[in-house]
Amino acid sequence: MSFWDSFAPGLSEEPPRRVIVSTRTLRLAIEDTLIYGFTRAALEVVLPDELNLTWAGTGTPVEAETKRSLIDGYLVGFEIPQLVALARRVLAECDVADHGLAVLIAEYEKDSSGVDSPAKNLIFAATGPKPEMVLRDAVSNDILITKNAEFCLVYDRPITEAGLSFQELIQWWREREAMTDKDDRDVGLSLHQRLRASLGKNEPEQMVLDVYSRRYKEHGFGIPALIPQVYLHYDPYTRYQRKGNSPLKRQRMDFLLLFSARKRVVIEVDGRQHYANEDGRANTQLYAEMVTEDRRLRLSGYEVYRFGGKEFESPDAPSMLAAFFDELSSRMK
Repeated sequence: MSFWDSFAPGLSEEPPRRVIVSTRTLRLAIEDTLIYGFTRAALEVVLPDELNLTWAGTGTPVEAETKRSLIDGYLVGFEIPQLVALARRVLAECDVADHGLAVLIAEYEKDSSGVDSPAKNLIFAATGPKPEMVLRDAVSNDILITKNAEFCLVYDRPITEAGLSFQELIQWWREREAMTDKDDRDVGLSLHQRLRASLGKNEPEQMVLDVYSRRYKEHGFGIPALIPQVYLHYDPYTRYQRKGNSPLKRQRMDFLLLFSARKRVVIEVDGRQHYANEDGRANTQLYAEMVTEDRRLRLSGYEVYRFGGKEFESPDAPSMLAAFFDELSSRMK
């Protein structure tokens, strides 16, 4: 026997197949797990009632010819974060044998970048004085707004692995404003007007919100919501009380997108106040504070994108923003 013959068994073995996490592999694993776990009649109940999925296929669920086409009709428009979130729910809530979901979830978590800590306490769209709040339960990080609550919005529902869609905000707003007799379009318009009010007379920020909102008409309300004026940090004291020396240099983000629980995108529109004094002279200290905070956010897992105020003076600014959001959405899939 030659020297190389001793290696023959090892050389002839196929290398382990790489696990690929994609919309295709996740859909197939979800479909197979549900197909082998439930009868057709059971799926017609499990999908809408137990997994709370919404039918988006052609025709009606009853018209779906196979179990696979029935499931597909409930997964229209789902991207990787939404599919991973559903996969977790299927394994946790359904009494079924796993057909590849656990492996895909583990691979997704291994390769995923982003923010590790869960999203909580979403306070946004303030139209007046800064809210005053206390920690109601420091162990659970539950807060209570004690003053100026009427000027801000607080999303008080759990944010899932799939992030936060405009559809979820619409449902929350419908119940908050007692608009149960209104359809999604009317509720969404009411919510948009309230979000826009938080931007005051800032025309560049209004343009960002308006351009993104057109995507709801094109792609539906199931896409991530663009949330304005989100409190990222909170200093209980005012700038005056701190004598202008707050340890938190940036308390609010201009805009936040939650593509998933981990994939969070911050969008900032830089006016002159970000890098200059009131008299227009450059202020290197302001600029240093801005880039320092950007680094901290990126190291925490956020993605940060900045627009210069000058960009919004061009008549092509809306087209530029639309192209940016297209590319960003494609990158986050």
